[in-house]
Amino acid sequence: MKDSHEQRIQNQFGAFCVRVLKNEARHIQRDYASLLDQEKPLDELTASELEQTAVWDDYFMDEHVFEVLGLPVVVTGNVLADALAQLPEGKRDVILLSYFLGMTDREISEKLHIVHQTVSKRRLVTLKELYEYLVKTC
Repeated sequence: MKDSHEQRIQNQFGAFCVRVLKNEARHIQRDYASLLDQEKPLDELTASELEQTAVWDDYFMDEHVFEVLGLPVVVTGNVLADALAQLPEGKRDVILLSYFLGMTDREISEKLHIVHQTVSKRRLVTLKELYEYLVKTC
């Protein structure tokens, strides 16, 4: 059996813990009630209030997808995409395969069934055309 002094200390500590827990529960309930007073359900918001909370993502706004040999090629930037779109398909395919898909001239010539030298010439001519187009528009 425990002596009375130790029992009294243990009871005091137990009462202290109960008091702390009750006070903490009361603080949590008060904070929760305060939050409920400040918050408003979404269905109760007016159209203008709802508009203020909206966020518009523009991650894919300036991305354009070109298809080359059944492969999607994503081009970021409206100016570049417009410049590529105005090119004939054969020239655009060489640029997209070379610079966006990282293919060599030999790989491109095999995929497009054209001569290796034609790929090189087509790329050089197309780069000049793109440069002139971009200089005019920018």
